[in-house]
Amino acid sequence: MHSDTLITIPAYNEERTILKVVALTKKLYPDIDIVVINDGSIDGTTEMAEKAGAIVLSHPFNMGYGVTLQTGYKYAIRNNYTYLVQMDGDGQHDPESVKTMLPLIKGGSFDVVLGCRFSDTSVYKMSIFRSIGMKVFRFFLYVLSGQKISDITSGFQAMNKRVLSLFVSDVFPSDYPDADVILLLSKNGFKIGEVPVAMYPNLYGKSMHSNPLNVVYYVFKMFLSMLITKIRT
Repeated sequence: MHSDTLITIPAYNEERTILKVVALTKKLYPDIDIVVINDGSIDGTTEMAEKAGAIVLSHPFNMGYGVTLQTGYKYAIRNNYTYLVQMDGDGQHDPESVKTMLPLIKGGSFDVVLGCRFSDTSVYKMSIFRSIGMKVFRFFLYVLSGQKISDITSGFQAMNKRVLSLFVSDVFPSDYPDADVILLLSKNGFKIGEVPVAMYPNLYGKSMHSNPLNVVYYVFKMFLSMLITKIRT
C-alpha cells in the first residue's frame, strides 16, 4: 500500500542537482512516494533520479513546464493519492519546508498552500527585472480576483485531491501555470494559503527573467493568459 501523499519533481536537464534533491527528500520523508517527471532531458537526469530512488516518468521530448506539472497531477489522480507536493529539481526548494506546508493541507486549513520565498530571514534574491514583473503580476491578480499573494510565481506548492481534480482538466493553464493558476483556484472557490519557506538561488541555470526584453514578453503573455483564465471561469 503506497503513501497517501506524492511528491512530484519536474526536471529538465537537472543531472547536476536531481540526485541530491531526491536523496535528501527521501531521507526526510521515507514514507512519501517521489516521482520525477523528466521533460525530455538530454543529459543524465533520469539515471541520477533513479539512482536516488525516485520513480521517473519521461516525456519523449521537451513539452514545457506546465505540461510536465500536469503529468504529475495525472499520475497522482490515476494512482489515488490524496495529497501532492510539487517542488523543483534544481535545488532551489528546501525539502525541509514540506513539514510546514503539508500539515496545513492535511488539516483542512487550505486546499492549496504556496511556499513564499520572501520573508525577513530569506536569503533569496531576485533580479530587478523579475522583481518588477512580480509586482505587476501581483497587481493584476488583485484586480482580477481580490487575492493578495506575495509570491505568485512560486512552484513550491502543496495541494489536496480536489485541487488535483481541477488541475487534470482542460482548464489548467499549462502554457503559463503561474499567477493564472492562482486566479483559477480563486474563481473556483478554493482556499489558498501562503507560508514562508526556504528557497535558494539557481546556481546553474540562467533565468529568462535576467533579460528585460524577456520580462516584457513574459508579462504580456501572462497578462493575456490571466484574462483568458478569468473569462473561462
